[in-house]
Amino acid sequence: MQVNLKILRYNPEIDSKAHFETYTVEAEPTDRVLDALNEVKWTRDGTLTYRRSCAHGVCGSDAMRINGRNALACKLLIQDVGDSMTIEPLMGFRVIKDLVIDMDQFWENYKKIKPFLINDDQAPAGRERLQSQEEREVFDDTTKCIMCAACTTACPITWTNDKWVGPAAIVAAHRFIYDSRDQGQDERLNILNDRSGVWRCRTVFNCTDACPRDIKVTRAIEQVKRTMLYDNM
Repeated sequence: MQVNLKILRYNPEIDSKAHFETYTVEAEPTDRVLDALNEVKWTRDGTLTYRRSCAHGVCGSDAMRINGRNALACKLLIQDVGDSMTIEPLMGFRVIKDLVIDMDQFWENYKKIKPFLINDDQAPAGRERLQSQEEREVFDDTTKCIMCAACTTACPITWTNDKWVGPAAIVAAHRFIYDSRDQGQDERLNILNDRSGVWRCRTVFNCTDACPRDIKVTRAIEQVKRTMLYDNM
């Protein structure tokens, strides 16, 4: 089938503003959007710029807006999009070139919540720190995050407020706040108990809808809020 890709292009070295360019390529219905983008870059226009790596929905590098919705180009099939699509960079962050955005602010917010295990006790000799299956299930959903930024850039607050920590950072915090082996819960809750933390969330569910791993992002944010309220009673 013939597929038309209307791609938002921007090269800061030659463009004063972004503009759309359209390309037509041959593709199978079961090909992915990433395959069509690769066909454009490899056979039509080598200057087209976008991120991609594993091409299997694990690294999260090829997140972009496809027909107005955030998605991973390597997971979305042509047959699910149709023979005509509009492709744009993720919203909320500066565009470096074409479909590549500046992720520095995203990573700064991510690092704020200390996304690593905090435990000052001596590790058990010769084995890992154990936990029950029930303890793991409490935070199992948020371990699936691949840090693609689809949830954060789908959030309207991100588009206007660069201080907002963002859904992805809260998901990372949730993963450790409820880990029975971690001792940094109070520290992370204090970081998120801020105007630019969980209380900035307006519960519009864009983040949950955008997540390519089907993480219940809004539910995780609400759980952190309830923990804060309960701890302050």
